[in-house]
Amino acid sequence: MAGVPASEKPTVALPAVAREVEQFVSAAGWNQPPQLFALVPTTDLLAQQPELAGQLDPLSSPLTPIAQDALPSDQLDRALAGIVWPEVVRGCALAQEIVVLPPEAEEALSEEELDDEAARRFAAEHPQRREARLVAAVLRDGSAACVLRLRGSVEVPEEVVEHPELAPNLTHALLETLKP
Repeated sequence: MAGVPASEKPTVALPAVAREVEQFVSAAGWNQPPQLFALVPTTDLLAQQPELAGQLDPLSSPLTPIAQDALPSDQLDRALAGIVWPEVVRGCALAQEIVVLPPEAEEALSEEELDDEAARRFAAEHPQRREARLVAAVLRDGSAACVLRLRGSVEVPEEVVEHPELAPNLTHALLETLKP
């Protein structure tokens, strides 16, 4: 893609798209179910729906997230395993609320042999848990971007963390949905 402006390279735009998805989901507040988005080239979307020209700018946003039907929060892994995207979809993003534990609690949890339900209870009842919204976005070329918004409280301010490797298992599962 030599000679193509960075704004037109989807891989470069992926972190911005992940932030856009997080901001979109944030507008509805907390306690939202998992939400899946198809990431399609904005130019392709405009070719199919020219009436969107006033709302979308392919130079500033080469990828457009399109919200999909609701996903089950209790069997998210199974739902993702059954998804296959058409070729027009360049990538996908998933927004979900999670509980984040401090490192020492994560270590204690990994040392115990708990089933999924017991692990959820442990996390939900831990006094240092933090609620968070995680957005993981991936492209067919294997690139990933993640945004984590830690919910604030009276004692702790809200924080936003970005790193492509925040959720390697989730990004791997999303990449699997993009395989032909």
